[in-house]
Amino acid sequence: MKKADRIYYGGDYNPDQWDDQTIEEDMRLFRKAGINLLTLPVFSWAKLEPEEGVYEFGWLDRILDKIWENGIHVCLATPTTAQPAWLSTRYPEVLPVDIAGRKRTHGMRVFFCVNSLKYRERAAAIAEEMAKRYAHHPALAMWHVSNEYGTYCYCPTCQAKFRQWLKRRYGTLEELNKRWHTTFWGRILTDFEEVTLPTELNDDYRFNPTIQLDYMRFVTDSTAECFLNEYQALKKYNPEIPIQTNMSGFIKKLDQFTMTKNLDMVGWDNYPWPDDPPYFVAMKHDIMRGLKGGASYVLTEQSPNQQNWQPYNLLKRPGEVRRLSYQAMAHGADTCLFFQMRQSIAGQEKFHGAIISHSGREDTRVFKESAALGAELAKIGDAFLEGRTPAKVGILFDWNNWWALELASGPSKDMDYLKTVSLYYETLFRQNIGVDILPYDADLTGYEMIVAPLFYMMKGDVADRVQVFVEKGGILVTTVMSGLADENDRCIYGAYPGPLKEMLGIWVEETDALRPYEKNTLRITEEGFLSRDTYDCGFLCDLIHPEGGAEVLATYGEDFYAGMPAVTRHRFGAGWAYYIGTQPEQAFLEELIEKICAGADLLPLYPADPGVELTHRVSPRARVVFAINHNKNDAVVDFGQEKLTDLITDRELTGKVTIGAGDVLVLTVQGR
Repeated sequence: MKKADRIYYGGDYNPDQWDDQTIEEDMRLFRKAGINLLTLPVFSWAKLEPEEGVYEFGWLDRILDKIWENGIHVCLATPTTAQPAWLSTRYPEVLPVDIAGRKRTHGMRVFFCVNSLKYRERAAAIAEEMAKRYAHHPALAMWHVSNEYGTYCYCPTCQAKFRQWLKRRYGTLEELNKRWHTTFWGRILTDFEEVTLPTELNDDYRFNPTIQLDYMRFVTDSTAECFLNEYQALKKYNPEIPIQTNMSGFIKKLDQFTMTKNLDMVGWDNYPWPDDPPYFVAMKHDIMRGLKGGASYVLTEQSPNQQNWQPYNLLKRPGEVRRLSYQAMAHGADTCLFFQMRQSIAGQEKFHGAIISHSGREDTRVFKESAALGAELAKIGDAFLEGRTPAKVGILFDWNNWWALELASGPSKDMDYLKTVSLYYETLFRQNIGVDILPYDADLTGYEMIVAPLFYMMKGDVADRVQVFVEKGGILVTTVMSGLADENDRCIYGAYPGPLKEMLGIWVEETDALRPYEKNTLRITEEGFLSRDTYDCGFLCDLIHPEGGAEVLATYGEDFYAGMPAVTRHRFGAGWAYYIGTQPEQAFLEELIEKICAGADLLPLYPADPGVELTHRVSPRARVVFAINHNKNDAVVDFGQEKLTDLITDRELTGKVTIGAGDVLVLTVQGR
């Protein structure tokens, strides 16, 4: 498959919005900024196919040739995220029905039913026409299918296909009734034709989590099919060109492990909110890297300045885009792409940041920063491309688990899977210990520690494989709300935490749900185990019995269950299984995880001041270290005896090195 020989730098460009003079000026500015890849024509279906089966590629031919004359590559997008008005009008079955049962009209982008046969027919047709024409164009670096999939539809086509999907999944009506436990509330089905989609018309999306869970799986499978429909059309004409689609930053909608199985590489759009801490952004990057087993991915979009769709769209501060860009690459991105190249004149995104602003000037802060970053990336070259990020710690992450937890009615409405996972991720991020985000079916061989927050759904053989991991000497850290349900969200009968209880050496009798303003305390049982004797906790509190032989590390300090275990550790085979039966304050988590890591010789990449993020990527060419100072003041990292070379400045570094406030170092380790 065609591989990049440089860090692709650039992003979304909409030349169909501009005249020839503007395009010519854009080419000059792109060269000056070091832009070497443009993504187009994402939203141009109506211009490429103004009538059904009538294609007008002349304008795109000219722009692609113009781009290539200027030494710029292309990420060529199928424009199928925005179907033409004629398609919606002539074939209204392509339009989605929303959760309230309303048939939508032509309008928004990504406003189509992924199961519409007519939509798929016309999408495949234009994809094939593009592939015939451009699959061997010298500028073509990769294909980009559609844009930010994620529309949920409740039309008759989806209802019919959902019934078929259920037949394939469960085989018989008896099995479906069993899996959905339809005896509850008298929901027994006597025919597959009685299955209805979970909508506002029946409130099943709120009050029948098992049906909603399967519907979300169905939407993911349907969307993956819709992507594959175009993927196959493109691959026929040049299988060497890699194909991706960009995933929205709102990643919960679709099971991305399923969505990305047929992608050649993962693509995603990184739009952090101004208050998102660096560890949260880093975790999302690690999730993306984990989707293809640790392979590098395409950062398809980020903003070179402010967004336009948040309630308060803060300007990116000087140096912020550079830090965000290098952070993405530090965690596995092989590209640095933006939305958008030139700021749109009108429409929803006219105030969205761009490398070239409405002024068209090259002396703006954003353009100068973009040009400086482009020069740095050109200097770095291909040093870390396809580089892996070695890790001895894995975090188990699963979309079905996420959905089921947050669909559950109880014990608390404040269930937030992504946030809870991030709290555990943060403890490792602050130590600069590398983390892999792992699906439930991942091979755990080679990891020293597995962290499984809110390990609720016992899907497949995951419980058995985690138990084997611990028996062979691994460390497991898991939490409240673990081991409770099967893949259909049926509670596992017997004492909690179900199939995990022997390994954890405990059983959980009850779980108290605290209101946001309520707290309990954790009392450390062994003097000096952590820096303090007591810590706060809240959210949920398991009432734990250590009958299986677990050692009690902390007990509750208040309420009728004061003195009962809250945090335990159990020797199981050659390994250790930790259970945190509540949500402790972050200081407790950080100290406990640091203590566990130190005991397992899981050490920071290098010693560094707080606020310095350190990662490394190992490619066939080099071991590249990234050091990002998120502080507003200078900070120090100690490289010890290692000798490193700064890929941007060519300086040779060793020992203690000062990194300026907000600065980034990209270094190769000498003698590797």
